[in-house]
Amino acid sequence: MLSPGDKAPSFTLPAVEGGEAVTDPWVSDSPEESTLVAFFKTSCPVCKMVAPMLTKLAEGGVRMVAVGQDPPDAIAEYSETQGQRVPALSEAAPYAASEAYGLEAVPTMFLIGGDGEIRQAIAGWNRDTWNELAATLGLAEPLSTPDDGLRPFRPG
Repeated sequence: MLSPGDKAPSFTLPAVEGGEAVTDPWVSDSPEESTLVAFFKTSCPVCKMVAPMLTKLAEGGVRMVAVGQDPPDAIAEYSETQGQRVPALSEAAPYAASEAYGLEAVPTMFLIGGDGEIRQAIAGWNRDTWNELAATLGLAEPLSTPDDGLRPFRPG
């Protein structure tokens, strides 16, 4: 899996909504502006668990895109049923973008600067790590608390 300091590999994938091709969604005029790129699969139980957390990040002002390893119609249905309300891209097998990022499991997220440098890489679910990321990105409230019924850690 790629690590902080690595250069984000370029990719072009179709948007779930509208089908328009999106290339390197992290590109920005400002190298300081970051984009969270979250890889997921609709059949993944941990992805389903964290789907509302991705929505909380997006609603909190985090610039982000989710990359689903599924067809667009499956991702659209998943987004609706799981409460994942973020812009999504569809990646078809053999998952070249996921492979380029060295994914071993989903969910996996990369915080990528506008210059294409990976700032942070997170695999699976870890309440403390995700809450630290949310705080770093300016969210006032934690994404998860011990009383919300979620396990503190789940590998992808």
